[in-house]
Amino acid sequence: MPKHANSGLLRLTRTHKLSVAGIAAAGAAALAVSVVPGTGADHGKTQAAAVENVKPAAFSAVDTAARTQQATIARQADTSAAKGKAEAAAKKVAEQKAAAAKAAKVKAAAKAKADKARAVKAAASRSAVRTAIPAAAPKPAAKPAVKPVAKTYANNLDGWIRESLDVMAKKGIPGSYNGIYRNLMRESSGNPNAINLWDINAQNGIPSKGLLQVIDPTFKTYHVSGTSWNIYDPVANITAACNYAADKYGSMDNVNSAY
Repeated sequence: MPKHANSGLLRLTRTHKLSVAGIAAAGAAALAVSVVPGTGADHGKTQAAAVENVKPAAFSAVDTAARTQQATIARQADTSAAKGKAEAAAKKVAEQKAAAAKAAKVKAAAKAKADKARAVKAAASRSAVRTAIPAAAPKPAAKPAVKPVAKTYANNLDGWIRESLDVMAKKGIPGSYNGIYRNLMRESSGNPNAINLWDINAQNGIPSKGLLQVIDPTFKTYHVSGTSWNIYDPVANITAACNYAADKYGSMDNVNSAY
């Protein structure tokens, strides 16, 4: 049979079938009433009432079931749609996160590459600078130290005073050329071997000696290192006497008489 042969026929759903069954039942009831013999008018009324009391119960049950099924289908459709939306949203979020992670990875790789390029460039620059700087010229050989020429002094009164002043300056002993000259001329007239045999010191057995007439105990106490221990040595005598005068009077310059 061709496919279009039944196109004009009505397909009956379960609801339609139930409706037809209800109608058939009602017709059968009416037919039963009509075939039962009656006894007059009352009997006819009774039959009419019986027919009227037949209610289409099947139709009511069919409608309720259909509505329930439709509501269930609608809920299932809503649930499915909501689930589909949620899955689509989750998928979109996951795709966005994956894209962000990929972009961050690409950015980090680009930064690492740029940093490496800068480091290579800086290293090359430093190497170029080191190459451009000429090697330091060798230091000239150190000249041999020149020993200072020892200062010489004349072997006379002027030379003795000047040498004594240089020693005093190194030791921090005050005094001047004029102060020394003035006092030794008064004490010994410039004679380094002068000795006093008549004053109180001589009477006590410790006569004054040398240019500035120093007694032995004083010379030993105020002797200046670097000079001779001979009390008659002109430089040793002058520096010891000036050391004593500095201690007692502040300086030989302050001495104007026997001291």
